[in-house]
Amino acid sequence: MENLQLKTAAFHTLGCKLNFAETSTIARQLTGAGYEKVSFDEPANVYIINTCSVTENADRECKFHVKRAMKANPEGLVVILGCYAQLKPEEISKITGVDLVLGAKEKFNILSYLDDLQKSESQGIIHSCEIDEADFFIGSYSIGDRTRAFLKVQDGCDYKCTYCTIPLARGISRSDTIESVVKNATEIAAKGIKEIVLTGVNIGDYGKGEFGNKKHEHTFLDLISELDQVEGIERIRISSIEPNLLKNESIDLVAKSKRFVPHFHIPLQSGSDDLLKIMKRRYMSGLYADRVAKIREVMPDSCIGVDVIVGFPGETEEKFLETYNFLNELPISYLHVFTYSERENTEAVDMEGIIPIPERKRRNKMLRILSEKKKMAFYQTQIGKTLPALWEHENKNEMMYGFTENYVRVKKPFDINSVNQIEFLELKKIESDGTVSVLAAFENFLTKV
Repeated sequence: MENLQLKTAAFHTLGCKLNFAETSTIARQLTGAGYEKVSFDEPANVYIINTCSVTENADRECKFHVKRAMKANPEGLVVILGCYAQLKPEEISKITGVDLVLGAKEKFNILSYLDDLQKSESQGIIHSCEIDEADFFIGSYSIGDRTRAFLKVQDGCDYKCTYCTIPLARGISRSDTIESVVKNATEIAAKGIKEIVLTGVNIGDYGKGEFGNKKHEHTFLDLISELDQVEGIERIRISSIEPNLLKNESIDLVAKSKRFVPHFHIPLQSGSDDLLKIMKRRYMSGLYADRVAKIREVMPDSCIGVDVIVGFPGETEEKFLETYNFLNELPISYLHVFTYSERENTEAVDMEGIIPIPERKRRNKMLRILSEKKKMAFYQTQIGKTLPALWEHENKNEMMYGFTENYVRVKKPFDINSVNQIEFLELKKIESDGTVSVLAAFENFLTKV
């Protein structure tokens, strides 16, 4: 317990890249105020858990990590924030060990709430705004924990998808200014980080709310055009972007860019047009197929990932097979498969045609098997090619891992001199663990050719 002589803080993040960016920013606030950051399983004065509402086990996960904190230091203060904290503050405040719950607006003012906070003997204190008050933007980026940085450029969502609680947890769509994003990217570059991943809730909607209004002062294309000029960053990766907002001009820019990498993650959710309408998605399957075809036309070796939901109300076997066959025929690289779970305060929760849980799980398994086949087929097309890969810092059983610019996971014997370096590698063989073994071609070759 000796390290408790100083003010110490530990952090755990659940959920998406956006949460990681915000946790890292909040951690910098605390370290700037004199706190020392420690591991979550070490004794600390304050434990901060950034929660997610997308997973169906949000409540269970939150309780599990509160227990972890209490085991590390029974006297430590436990603070819960994030999407689940905004949606269910009363429930969270009653979890044994929780002292403070902060909503979407309050989490970035955490220091002001910690000053007089005492260990709770009953239930935690709640400071949570109405979600329509979350109409401001706080720039964030993750740094220090990973080889790449997650850079927040947008927050909130104005879409009304019938299964989604994110607008209730994060509020309206709003954006950072281009000047601020470029400033943050420059700061990241100055710290020697080689790759930035652009994050947000709906990043293709970038520009809305940039100056506190609902207009689009700039577009996503404007943003990536500016970021493409930032010196010092070798790779920029676009995280999930809606198909209806991924324009030809943006795809063409990525194809010609020396910084943006040929990797796209595009939510589909269903291959059935009937279900897409019920989900209130803003495209049909034909537009999605068109986006994939455009990417393949200008970047044949690009990696394309897909989000898909199984078990949505009304997803008959016929409609599920529409999705399966649509994905099977598309030239995509992998899937992120989500099993539909009911969410309070969504339209879908009251819909007819509920799919039994075992059937949801069966469909999930079918698509996960398809995903593995797609990934291996994509990897096979890359064998024999020479590609730049960024090596990560972890040493796992004397092996190190990294990703090529088009998201092939590669490995080689651990070499401390390769950490956070980009090396040109010949891709040799798909290994039994699903990675690709490599042979170094040119070391530290830091630009595309």
